Amino acid sequence: MIVKWEGIMPAVTTKFTDDDQLDLVTFKKNIDAQLDAGVSGIILGGTLGEASTLTKEEKETLIKETLKIVDGRVPVIINIAEQSTKEAIAVAQKAEEIGANGLMLLPPMRYKATDYETVIYFKEIAKNTTLPIMIYNNPVDYKIEVTMEMFDELLKVDNIQAVKESTRDITNVTRLKNRFGDRLKILGGVDTLALESLAAGADGWVAGLVDAYPAETVAIYKLVKAGKIEEALSIYRWFMPLLELDISPQLVQNIKLAEVATGIGTENVRAPRLPLHGAERERVLGIINQAMKTRPVLPDYKKL
Repeated sequence: MIVKWEGIMPAVTTKFTDDDQLDLVTFKKNIDAQLDAGVSGIILGGTLGEASTLTKEEKETLIKETLKIVDGRVPVIINIAEQSTKEAIAVAQKAEEIGANGLMLLPPMRYKATDYETVIYFKEIAKNTTLPIMIYNNPVDYKIEVTMEMFDELLKVDNIQAVKESTRDITNVTRLKNRFGDRLKILGGVDTLALESLAAGADGWVAGLVDAYPAETVAIYKLVKAGKIEEALSIYRWFMPLLELDISPQLVQNIKLAEVATGIGTENVRAPRLPLHGAERERVLGIINQAMKTRPVLPDYKKL
């Protein structure tokens, strides 16, 4: 399957049962909701997926299950966040063997690699797989920025094709477009800057709150790309208090609580994460409850 690197690509959460096993029934319910809303791909194994707490066997189960659910309708992208180049290559090759359609790559974990080391890390993974690759550029959370000069070198590799742009510098979308044109597809990676990124020319949005609100997220994308900015802004302004739940250290718990409200998830997280409690839980519930009371009626965005 050809990955177009456009549209809405949810960074999906991993569902757990009350006894801390994979909850594949609820997982399927959520993926089905994403597909029904019109997403363009599914991304597994990111921060929202609690990948650092999953075993290799669980990760493989999720890949296989997702491939079965989507049944070729959209690509399945696997996030790679490893400490060593050797392990990252092994994960990439296993994902390709199982049938994944693409990869999203973070820089090396824990070790703050130099620019040169980061480029070599990405290129070594890329040359050991035929899968198309999206670089995840998030210096705020991961302390390594992939600069324009680094992309000059990386784009010499054919299967490095896209970037999840999470620098928080909205002008970076224009800089990337000016420098690389369509050679590098751009997907916004910060929920609270999504509409701005799309309006500036980003090709898509790797989204978080989409896990709870898939239709609203896809509607914003479709409306912006159809030039219906005012209609998109109306939904986006309603959405913003929810989107701000994504830029929090407790984003997983926040988004899972929102999934409960929309009926496509549970609160269960894997320790050391714990469900929200006390005043913070009440604060987040207040945001979610207010959003549910004022949830907008969406236009027929699927026909745009």
